[in-house]
Amino acid sequence: MGCTRRPGQWHDSRVTYLRRIFLLRHAKSEHSGTTADEHRPLAGRGHRACAALADHLREHQLAPDLVLCSSALRTRQTVAGIAAALPATVPVLTEDRLYLAEPAELLTRLRELDDGLPSVLLVGHNPGIHTLAVALLDPAQRDEVPTFPTAALAVLETGAHRWVDLGPGTTHLASFTTF
Repeated sequence: MGCTRRPGQWHDSRVTYLRRIFLLRHAKSEHSGTTADEHRPLAGRGHRACAALADHLREHQLAPDLVLCSSALRTRQTVAGIAAALPATVPVLTEDRLYLAEPAELLTRLRELDDGLPSVLLVGHNPGIHTLAVALLDPAQRDEVPTFPTAALAVLETGAHRWVDLGPGTTHLASFTTF
């Protein structure tokens, strides 16, 4: 299993976390000069990281209500590698617009979510995932995520009543785990 950092809890009785965002960078992929970037498969190390991540999700009962996945092969294989740890009924939406998306595009997509949805797992790429995570965090926690290696999972919580209210500094880092 990887390294988990759990920052100190907010001890503010006024804050109620209504939504949870799981930001996952795809697992380690193969690097081949002959394969187009979006068609690169996971490496052996990536498959092993997915197994460890699935164990972590089960152990900590971390289950999203929706999965948003980049259309790249490595992100789809990452989702497939953790699928056994997800509820069987969780919808998985694979979207071209998430492939190598900039943080602003990722945030736009999150803001489009239905307000009845309490949690989402977004599986994507760097630098977008890392930059989005840092931007969403309360400024006091931004140093808690200095890098975002492959197969890293940030769990963010927010008291935002609507997804459209999600923005810079509106989340709290519940955990950051690497595999």
